[in-house]
Amino acid sequence: MSSSVKKIVIDALKPRETSVLDLAKALCDVSGIDEVDLTVMEVDAKTETVKLTLHGSDVNYDNISKVISDHSSTIRSIDDINVSKLV
Repeated sequence: MSSSVKKIVIDALKPRETSVLDLAKALCDVSGIDEVDLTVMEVDAKTETVKLTLHGSDVNYDNISKVISDHSSTIRSIDDINVSKLV
């Protein structure tokens, strides 16, 4: 039996000069992702801590990680995940 990730919540750190809009749009363009919620949790002089909630039919962590890295950002932790069996 197979399963897929339907939702993942990620705590990430990004440079302030990286646009939250650009990051959210790039993540939403990843195959298998239908919706992205991005919340700025903390702002420092050079960085912002963001909470990313990604929903979709088949959320692929490796693809998400690459997009986040391509936007000069770092994943700090996975805070929540929802996995469902494929029927």
